[in-house]
Amino acid sequence: MSVMYKSTRNSNEVMTASEAILKGLSDDGGLYVPDNIPALGVDLNKLADMDYRQVAFEVMSRMLTDFTEDELKHCIDSAYDDKFDTPLIAPLVNKAGANYLELFHGSTIAFKDMALSILPYLLVTSAKKNKVTNEIVILTATSGDTGKAALAGFADVPGTKIIVFYPKNGVSPIQEKQMVTQKGDNTYVVGIIGNFDDAQTGVKNMFNDKNLLGDMNNKGYQFSSANSINIGRLVPQMVYYVYAYTRLVKNGQIKAGDKINVVVPTGNFGNILAAYYAKEMGLPIAKFICASNENKVLYDFFETGSYDKNREFILTSSPSMDILISSNLERLIYRIAGDDAAKNNDLMNGLNSTGKYEITPEMKAKLSEFYGNYATEAETAATIKRVYESDGYIMDTHTAVAATVYEKYKADSNDDTPTVIASTASPYKFTRSVMEAIDKSYASQSDFELVDELNKLSGVKIPQAIEDIRSAAVLHDTVCDKSEMEATVRNILGL
Repeated sequence: MSVMYKSTRNSNEVMTASEAILKGLSDDGGLYVPDNIPALGVDLNKLADMDYRQVAFEVMSRMLTDFTEDELKHCIDSAYDDKFDTPLIAPLVNKAGANYLELFHGSTIAFKDMALSILPYLLVTSAKKNKVTNEIVILTATSGDTGKAALAGFADVPGTKIIVFYPKNGVSPIQEKQMVTQKGDNTYVVGIIGNFDDAQTGVKNMFNDKNLLGDMNNKGYQFSSANSINIGRLVPQMVYYVYAYTRLVKNGQIKAGDKINVVVPTGNFGNILAAYYAKEMGLPIAKFICASNENKVLYDFFETGSYDKNREFILTSSPSMDILISSNLERLIYRIAGDDAAKNNDLMNGLNSTGKYEITPEMKAKLSEFYGNYATEAETAATIKRVYESDGYIMDTHTAVAATVYEKYKADSNDDTPTVIASTASPYKFTRSVMEAIDKSYASQSDFELVDELNKLSGVKIPQAIEDIRSAAVLHDTVCDKSEMEATVRNILGL
């Protein structure tokens, strides 16, 4: 059965998976969603005997139905290769009473690698399928991790350019160094004076700017996105939840058909939405535990049914979640509105004009599978220290937010369902926050001295991604005001 994609804001706009991947964002500002989510249709015991690539094919072939078997297998085999430091791709580690799904074994040591390793191949294949002759310009905003993972994925890919905007003072030192040292003749990195929401809004505005798009087309360019607004990001993220479940089956921790809970630290809501879509496909998930940091707009939404971004933007030690406009939540809103594009459009117009919207009691009733909570900065640091002292396991700040919220969920519910926590980044990416959480005396050391100390404490090899940037030259030093983003893109493209 074929799956087509339509806009959350206009039911009449329907396209194939490859067309939706190429466009990234709908012309009306909506996000592409599948018109149906097919059943996985493979015995979970059978999936438990498969490796990551094989599981990826089973999941993705059902969602990307206009890709041939050969095309999809080429994309999967090219993505999930030795750029990951383990053949398991996403190991499941049992520590401190939970199962941590380590999603940071790719080349940029964050979970974004799981999807951004394959997106360039999906995009290039989509361009060939649709006979696109324009050069594709990947335009992306990042809160820290997407940027580097996208840059690494698209560097020197023929027929593409990539422009990444990030908040100049809103990412960790390691995250920034990873981006500004990126090689590749087609890569551009720009720091903005503003926060991630400013960067994301600026990018969305450019996608919808008819004058800019016309000028680009005249020069032989067209935009696509590497953000999680692109369905080509979301579908590969569904895979690792299915994979994690089948590892629990394989390990004998659960039987096929038993329910699990998942805990996901999220700001933009894409990672947890992928788990929701996996459940729609038939994966037995009981609860989606949505973990926020002090920018707790999602927690407040699940508590009240009211989404309100009119609040202070807080810079935290988990910067990839420092987000007040959770773009992918729109896909869930569309779903609980009964796939009603007009209803969803009204709510999103409210968000654009007043910064808030409120869902109906009927819609809120459909969110019973979700539990939201948040972790303060102090709680996040305490969790890092506690798990290190109890199990010798060192987690990054985002994973610690999730682990903290999981403890709150257990206290609130007394639920002992087997649980998978999405571990979204290597602690090496946030060494200062992690090491100071373990012992305040590390505060006086430099970032790279802390890398060596973390290596001693954890016994985990320093990732190549960190070794590569120790002495790497800064290749990108462009900084602009948030109001100058379009002018900067025009300058880069020579428009």
